[in-house]
Amino acid sequence: MRLRSIGSSVGDAIYKQIGRANARLQKQRSLPVDVLENDKCYLVVFDTPGAQSDDIQVRYLEGEVRIQVDRFRQFHEGYEMRFPGRSMTIGGEAELPRDAVVAPDAGTARLSATGTLTIEIPKRSALESAADHDEDTVAAGSESQAEEISIDD
Repeated sequence: MRLRSIGSSVGDAIYKQIGRANARLQKQRSLPVDVLENDKCYLVVFDTPGAQSDDIQVRYLEGEVRIQVDRFRQFHEGYEMRFPGRSMTIGGEAELPRDAVVAPDAGTARLSATGTLTIEIPKRSALESAADHDEDTVAAGSESQAEEISIDD
């Protein structure tokens, strides 16, 4: 074996290890999130780059919205993996205010074509007043531009 090929082989191994470490770090970090509120609901917005609606799990548990995204690497013919730096599982969490009283079963989650996940969780008071007045709650975003995702308890 030549000295050049040994150096190249060692360099490749180090580069792949750095990529794997980067992917593990990405998996441990929470996705950036915005939490918004109006009179009727809370709106939780995550950026989920490269996600498909089938790849996303949304859960509401004890005042916290949690998501997990399982991504897949596309095969690119004629290319070799040199730096596996993207984690295949990413996630995030958002804590609602401690005094939030919500109806997670009535929540909706939508994924836009650009990878923005919007989760709307109605307040119980808004649902009760809507039932009293026989009004519908307003859904955020356009359904024609987003795919709906179920929310699990």
